[in-house]
Amino acid sequence: MSPKRIGFLGYDGLQALDLVGPLEAFMTAVDDESDRNGKQQVRYEVLVIGLTKEPFTAETGIVFRPHKTIDNVSALDTLIIPGGKSLRSGETSGRISEWLMKRSDKIRRIASVCTGIYALAPTGLLDGRQVTTHWRFARDLAQRFPALKVDANALFIKDDKFYTSAGITSGIDLSLALIEEDYGSTVALSVARELVVYLKRPGGQEQYSEPLQFQIQSTDHFADLITWARTHLRQDLSIETLAGKAHLCPRHFSRRFREEFGVTPGMFVETLRLDEARRRLAEHNSTIEAVGDSVGFKSARAFRRTFERRFGVNPSSYRSRFSSKPGGASHREK
Repeated sequence: MSPKRIGFLGYDGLQALDLVGPLEAFMTAVDDESDRNGKQQVRYEVLVIGLTKEPFTAETGIVFRPHKTIDNVSALDTLIIPGGKSLRSGETSGRISEWLMKRSDKIRRIASVCTGIYALAPTGLLDGRQVTTHWRFARDLAQRFPALKVDANALFIKDDKFYTSAGITSGIDLSLALIEEDYGSTVALSVARELVVYLKRPGGQEQYSEPLQFQIQSTDHFADLITWARTHLRQDLSIETLAGKAHLCPRHFSRRFREEFGVTPGMFVETLRLDEARRRLAEHNSTIEAVGDSVGFKSARAFRRTFERRFGVNPSSYRSRFSSKPGGASHREK
């Protein structure tokens, strides 16, 4: 099995983590079964492609040396464009866009991380497509390129052969999704575990920006339903309600849901509520009763019982251990 060749465009002023994070993900996707002779078989050949053969410098001052240049790189399976200040103005974006228009037909997948989309959008290849970028630049992107359908909250979006992602660490989310496409969930999960990250991170950009809400953007057909559930935790989230939202009968919905997520709808909803409750316990001074009510538990007793069953500790003890407020412990275990 020949490794798939992944190219990363490099240029002065890029965001280093937009390059290094995804690159590490692909390089971690090794074939463990091939390690019998002491040498692991890589699944990806990773190339850093410079605009010239000279080293380039990231915004943080880190210097990178390219493997190839846009003038001499050979065929690529996938191209990834990291974000950076210099793509939002100046000549860099134009030079990359011109090169992309000549090479795009020969590349199976093209992806941008964060503001890397500012080099991809001028090509017209994204016109009429669903795209995303860092929430801070979503409005500017939409104004500059009105033919794009910009989603300011998605972590990443696939539209045909084009993939766009939000800020910085979402480049790792996207890379894991590409690895899963190529080699399946087992390999992608192995990479996620090695990097100590979620395989499919719960939540969209809103939980990291303003306002603090939970949302999910994924490639599965239940994405809209999960988005709605995460933002309506206090409402009735029974199987009948969820099935109605999905336009399926309860029995068919339950079967499809379990096939998709590996758990029952009831257990999934319980997890959503408890995860949000943990965040609120750590970040807010509301009473235990108020937190339980805010995420949809019918009583404080039911909340405490469910919380302790799942985590082996009651909500009050959890707050005293993990609260980020004055008087509580830090998020790092001591």
